[in-house]
Amino acid sequence: MSDFPLVEGFEEAWRPPVRPRRRRPEAVLPNGAAQAGEEVRARLARVARRAPEVMVKVSGRTRDPGHLRAHLDYVARHGELGLEDHDGAVLDGRAPLRELAEDWSALALADRRRRATTPLSHSLVLSMPGGAAPLAVRDAARAFAAEVFADRFDYVLVLHSDTTHPHVHLVVRSLGHRGERLAPKKADLEAWRQVFAQALRDRGIEAEATPRRARGVTRKAERTPLRRIRERHEAGLGRPPQVWRGAYQAAARAAFGGENQPVPWEDRLAARQRQVRGLYLAQANLLQRSAGPRDRELGAQVETFVRGLPPPDTQRLALARELRAASRALHQDRGDARKDRSRQR
Repeated sequence: MSDFPLVEGFEEAWRPPVRPRRRRPEAVLPNGAAQAGEEVRARLARVARRAPEVMVKVSGRTRDPGHLRAHLDYVARHGELGLEDHDGAVLDGRAPLRELAEDWSALALADRRRRATTPLSHSLVLSMPGGAAPLAVRDAARAFAAEVFADRFDYVLVLHSDTTHPHVHLVVRSLGHRGERLAPKKADLEAWRQVFAQALRDRGIEAEATPRRARGVTRKAERTPLRRIRERHEAGLGRPPQVWRGAYQAAARAAFGGENQPVPWEDRLAARQRQVRGLYLAQANLLQRSAGPRDRELGAQVETFVRGLPPPDTQRLALARELRAASRALHQDRGDARKDRSRQR
């Protein structure tokens, strides 16, 4: 249908915030509401029913031949898994991987523009929540890589299906065929997520790729290196991350030191959430006034989705609540212990 009622500026609810002079991903909505109607309706319905969100992240970069060989060996599970290259050929065993690493390294080291810190390769992870068919995830990742990198950058990929989340490791040579260098920014990753989500939908898997704020999520996920340091600390194998020590100090000041008022960036976060939720509710209201029963039903679903979103939250305030709860529990335990001692007397 081409008469989908759309609130002016609604696409801003689906756009990630981008710093000035940074490229945005390609527009979520095609130019022209008449052409975008069915696409917007379908995406809004997926968001309202909380379709699983895809993940595309840059997990690392290699900067010397030894590191590249080790990473290829790691994603291939030390030769147990075959890596598929951009032509569809499968590299089995460690010898072909060593040859690939040597070829990529030689080409990169021959580039006169290269510096010591210039990556030889970029490592990407593409994943879906548990329950997705692993082979479909692999096929979607294959289609994603062909669309994004084919004829520009060499790559190899491999499926890991022995975890709760099937995921694909994609290793891309950082030096392109025409001398360009791969240097993905946040906007690229957002656009890549949309490509991967569409590839999954093309294979019958419900998938979406929206920024956190469009889902009412205001706290960033813990970065992988920090998570690993924290897990080592919790296992008694090292110090806690410096960033976590600072976070708990700030939370303690909020919990017990009276610094419980929102700081400026928390005010900005809350304002962004009000804007996003306002756009959703305006869109829901417009749909509920539509003559079409399909649009009215979607409007009700969108309103229910917005009403069910959690209030904006931040790590500082969440940790402060945890500290206060722990303090109350400690005082309760001490009070119970005193009562027990009194009874024993």
